[in-house]
Amino acid sequence: MSLILLIEDEPQILLNLQEILELGDFTVITAPNGKIGLELAKSKYPDLIICDIMMPGLSGYDVLTELRHDPKCADIPLIFLTAKIERNDLRQGMSLGADDYITKPFEPFEILQAVKARLERHSISNQVYLKESHKSKALQQEIKKNRTELQNSQELAHIRGNLLEKFSEDLRNPLSKINMAIYMIKQAKNDEDRDKYLAILKEAYTQELDILNEMDSLQELLTSENTKLLRNYKLL
Repeated sequence: MSLILLIEDEPQILLNLQEILELGDFTVITAPNGKIGLELAKSKYPDLIICDIMMPGLSGYDVLTELRHDPKCADIPLIFLTAKIERNDLRQGMSLGADDYITKPFEPFEILQAVKARLERHSISNQVYLKESHKSKALQQEIKKNRTELQNSQELAHIRGNLLEKFSEDLRNPLSKINMAIYMIKQAKNDEDRDKYLAILKEAYTQELDILNEMDSLQELLTSENTKLLRNYKLL
């Protein structure tokens, strides 16, 4: 049930408005002047405010100005009540952020129609805002996810580049031994020398194979999915 705040300094009009709105199934709180009305607005956060313009102390324009400068109350719909409406008054109220005007005397259906229309419009605006807010949050999460994936990919590419450079260096040592052993086998003058260099050749082959196997294992481990885990355990 929507909460309506009535701000009106004429007691009979205030009572009439309250009865009309309560018969329309609205919950109503009242204020006899702008100062009390402003305090109630900032403490109760009503769904809509109906406010007289000409009041002693704080006028309706003053109340509206204060509300529009308060972030918590800035979007509360406000309908002005006025005995007569001039173009300058209308322009002033709309420039301050008024949502509608109702002139005195008024008919009950006119009040109820204006209130329901403003509440419905405000509800639609809130739904649109929430929808756009959810879209914005989803977009921010997607951007954050993409940024993390990009960071992981960049780190992964950097690690792979470093490993490739290291493996390249490690592979050169066995290759040097292999080249040397092949040359010495060709120069060997007896079986004993030949066997010695064959053993060196076999050792270098085994070392080369171990390095290649290690490279394959690291290729399986170094995936973008594992990068975050490796970073968490400070392995990167």
